[in-house]
Amino acid sequence: MDVAHGFSAKGFGPAAGWGRVARGAFLFLGLTMSSTAVLAYADLLPESFELGVFDLDSSHDDGLPHVARQLALGEPLRIVAFGSSSTQGIGASTPAAAYPARLEAALKRALPRLAGGVTVLNRGIGGEAIDEMLARLDRDVIGEHPDLVIWQTGSNDALRGIALDHFRDETLTAVRRIREAGIDVVLMEPQWCPRFDATPGAYRFRDAVREIGETLDVPVIRRSTLMRDWIGQAKLTHSELFSADGLHMADRGYDLLAQAAAADVLREAGATTAVAEAIPTAE
Repeated sequence: MDVAHGFSAKGFGPAAGWGRVARGAFLFLGLTMSSTAVLAYADLLPESFELGVFDLDSSHDDGLPHVARQLALGEPLRIVAFGSSSTQGIGASTPAAAYPARLEAALKRALPRLAGGVTVLNRGIGGEAIDEMLARLDRDVIGEHPDLVIWQTGSNDALRGIALDHFRDETLTAVRRIREAGIDVVLMEPQWCPRFDATPGAYRFRDAVREIGETLDVPVIRRSTLMRDWIGQAKLTHSELFSADGLHMADRGYDLLAQAAAADVLREAGATTAVAEAIPTAE
């Protein structure tokens, strides 16, 4: 998509020439500043310009600046879903029912003017813990040059007895590396499931992911809490939430997870309430 596509100019002649200069200057500012600052500088543009990609909440101090920039400029949004089997989609009936595919669909519905410009790459490999994921961090995350990575982690580390301190230290280092590469990060904590309930100390990894989020000011999708709430609020049954193995999610669970992830991304990027509400709610 052309960078200027999100703006429209009306009029011709000398004013139009000035407009092209102003638009170029504004787009440069947009590439180097947060969405909040971009909106402030929008007041400097003539009334003939329209910031028409979609509305941002100018009072929000966005936590995903690269995502906010893409949305404000109407540029394509590229996301890497990084993780293990829950990202790969083990337990889903088809790859299209895995959470990354459902996330892409949800974001396209919420951002119709970016339709075709939202891509979610599934980079999940079942069974991996922190060391295996870090071994492919450059190739599968940084090398893909996304605007955002959603990193689902901590499940296999808990089940395989990985040292908690090792998990925490390596995750902190990796998140910093990703952000230094100019990529926004959202973490996704381990799931709530019978296997975790039966594994001593498993939820310490969930808590570690939350602590890392607080330490680095990185949003965390609280999957464990979400899953408990879906059951508690009768949004779905255990058999709809879990696959037959009792560890992985099933289609309906993955769909709800994608909806929650999409809503979190839009909120953290500073989307207005109207845009966020375009994400369907679970019935």
